[in-house]
Amino acid sequence: MAKKMITGAEALMKSLKAEGVKTVFGYPGGAIMPVYDALYDYAQGEHKAFEHILVRHEQAATHAAEGYARVSGEVGVCIVTSGPGATNTLTGVADAMMDSTPMVVIAGQVSVAALGTDAFQEVDLVGVAQPISKWSYQIRRAEDVAWAVSRAFYIARSGRPGPVVLDFAKNAQVATTAYEERHVDFVRSYMPYPPLNEEKVRLAADIINQAKKPLALVGQGVELGHAQEELVAFLEKADIPAARTLLGLSALPSGHPLNMGMLGMHGNYAPNIKEQECDVLIAVGMRFSDRVTGDLSRYAKQAKIIHLDIDESEIDKNVKTDVAVVADCKESLPAITRLLKKNVHRQWRDSFAPLYEKERKMVIEPAIHPKDGPLLMAEVVNVVAEQTHGDAVLVNDVGQNQMFSSRYFKFNNKRSMVSSGGLGTMGYGLPAAIGATLGVPQRTICLFVGDGGLQMSIQEFGTIMEHHMPVKMILLNNNYLGNVRQWQDMFFNGRKSFTRMLNPAYQHICQGYGIDYRFVMEREELADAVREMLSTEGPFLLECAVREEDNILPMVPPGKAVDEMLLEI
Repeated sequence: MAKKMITGAEALMKSLKAEGVKTVFGYPGGAIMPVYDALYDYAQGEHKAFEHILVRHEQAATHAAEGYARVSGEVGVCIVTSGPGATNTLTGVADAMMDSTPMVVIAGQVSVAALGTDAFQEVDLVGVAQPISKWSYQIRRAEDVAWAVSRAFYIARSGRPGPVVLDFAKNAQVATTAYEERHVDFVRSYMPYPPLNEEKVRLAADIINQAKKPLALVGQGVELGHAQEELVAFLEKADIPAARTLLGLSALPSGHPLNMGMLGMHGNYAPNIKEQECDVLIAVGMRFSDRVTGDLSRYAKQAKIIHLDIDESEIDKNVKTDVAVVADCKESLPAITRLLKKNVHRQWRDSFAPLYEKERKMVIEPAIHPKDGPLLMAEVVNVVAEQTHGDAVLVNDVGQNQMFSSRYFKFNNKRSMVSSGGLGTMGYGLPAAIGATLGVPQRTICLFVGDGGLQMSIQEFGTIMEHHMPVKMILLNNNYLGNVRQWQDMFFNGRKSFTRMLNPAYQHICQGYGIDYRFVMEREELADAVREMLSTEGPFLLECAVREEDNILPMVPPGKAVDEMLLEI
């Protein structure tokens, strides 16, 4: 019997369903209309295969897909049209590439016959996306749809995850094909899971067993590899204190006794100092970003470096290693743990305490429990953290709001941290929170955002309104582009060049979108306002008027070593 012929657009729908897609973020347009017509039968009604979320801007579709992927562990999906629709996704593609987020972007394209003619809304998307994606491909024939989609999802989710871009020519959308489900699990020359080198494992274990002052650096690779339990077993057996990168914050519970805090430019004082004292540094699923290492020429020169990462290209890229174990950390961590001696490093662990105490007295206590003056960002974050008891998902935008919320939030559960790390994309927070809300609807999503970042994606209030998404938005409003202002004060003689902002009346904007709102300026009202926000069923914007020139400390100044961290300015 001849197989039923279907359009390439419907083949896409069947292929997405076969991949287990539950949620799609998108925005229709001319070159993708056949796909949206097919979507009509798959995304509504009692037999719908998945939910489509109409965003208000294509960049927001990608950030929402990122947020969804980060909390759920699934591949984020977005569908857009050609030309500006496609180019609007590129910031999100680059963001996902930097932060190893699995995402598939499907963009419409003009018909093959019109390629190269500068047709309306034609852009060489594959050429533009190739350097910033894990794979980009143009679908020119309907019969290639099933294969291309399966290959895209396999590449996006396997190994070190990342974004894939499919450029879907319009003729391939409307042409017919005899659809047959495909399952791609092999790509020539692509080895997503390198085989574990047992000799490297043994060498790593030997070095750790001989260490007197070991320190582990925990990155997002632990979350991506679903290796949180394996990490804890590794740390506890050898009694290794650990510090987390920004994107690795929820890979280890905040309250774990071996958790020594956050690494990096605005991380905690103790782990930054101790990086320059440890005798063995074990990096797990992290890439030695410049925001972690400071001046590379003076970084951890006294230590033997062990690097566990799934991506061989990260080995020796920034920091020269003594032993590299290139494998999935869910495999490499237990392999090393089996060879470790049960150890105790009490004196070394205890040496972190005076440094933490110094930071607590000089920075933390004055920031979260100020005696007078305007509200401070840290105290707002601290009150939200106390009332969510470490069980909420933290989403933040970029800037001071990002650093304050990352430092003072608390994490009991894995996959609870959603942030734009590598690219530092302002405007990321609001759409990412939308995606996170759909990825884990049973959890509370707390978004911290500045007045600058919020206005970069404030149109997504419309998406929140349409779906009544219960995002809890905490606006830290200082009337400045705060992080840039701080750098201007510290390094540019206080010349505040175009960083002060005139803000709109957010309460009126919220009223127009049907979003509950409360304004807080007085310290005495803060706890009650947070309770109201968290107890409100739907979306809520809590605007906090904070000190205009609040500075995020500690800080490793640019060009300095990590042990030159400033506790005061």
